[in-house]
Amino acid sequence: MQNISNSSLNRNPLISPSFMQKVFLVQALVGIFLYVNCLMIFTFLKKEVFREDTRYILFAQTLFVDSAFMVLTDIGVVGSFFHDSRNCTAMSFLSVCSPLTLVAMCLERYVAICMPLRHADISTSRTRFSGFVIIWSVSFIAPAFTAIAYISVNPSSAFSYVVCSVEVMLEKEWQAQVRAVILLLLFLFMLAVIVFTYIKIMIAARAASSEKKKSTSKSLRTVLLHGFQLFLSIVQFITPYIEMPFWKLDVMLFINVRYSNFIVFILAPRCLSPLIYGMRDEKFFLVLRHYALWGFNGFNHSLLIQWKIRPS
Repeated sequence: MQNISNSSLNRNPLISPSFMQKVFLVQALVGIFLYVNCLMIFTFLKKEVFREDTRYILFAQTLFVDSAFMVLTDIGVVGSFFHDSRNCTAMSFLSVCSPLTLVAMCLERYVAICMPLRHADISTSRTRFSGFVIIWSVSFIAPAFTAIAYISVNPSSAFSYVVCSVEVMLEKEWQAQVRAVILLLLFLFMLAVIVFTYIKIMIAARAASSEKKKSTSKSLRTVLLHGFQLFLSIVQFITPYIEMPFWKLDVMLFINVRYSNFIVFILAPRCLSPLIYGMRDEKFFLVLRHYALWGFNGFNHSLLIQWKIRPS
């Protein structure tokens, strides 16, 4: 286990102006991110029509999961990129749960576009519950293996403080190999679902009538955006392997590399979900704008009636 030595702490320029600027910038970005997410969660909870629709329920889960992940990650940033190994396990769980939820959202769009007559029968509360159980169970496989394997090898160091990276918890080669296989299988499964749903929706878009062409084309773009999110999320899994060699060379260089990876592969993909569903979805955006402006803008009542949304 690579514990943090006094020399490493002395080399870490915690009070340097450049480091403090990075920390303040991260706080500003995370603060904006959490404010937008909280506003969207509030919008979701306020309207029953959203709480009964599978696509919005899945969207709400991404907001909850991404917000929790960002809070834990931000604590690591404020803590000078050092953290408790137990929270590393929690962050690993959340980092897998988010892309799996994106995959579920793509499947929901596939059912809605390609099987519209069966959508209501498939998208039930029981199906949603089963889907969430599957997502949470699969998300727990990799972090559970990492934690159990680490404790079995280092029972006396289970609660020591380490560099906040799951990879430093894998001392044995077989541990890293098994975890890599688990993540690879997850990635191939998620990639296969994304490609499958994209192809099916693309076929449906070509065969759709002019009235449904707009809806299917929008769903196609949504799946593409989810695919891009998935790509960024998957790259996040390999960034620790890029960062750790810099830790051995120079702490400041390690901080700069981790900071860049944090912005590009952790913050950026989690900013896309609010844009995809919060801003591009006309129904949700109408209600969101109302609450964002503290009710000063009036509702379009004709649209509310059309979408069966009760004004409040």
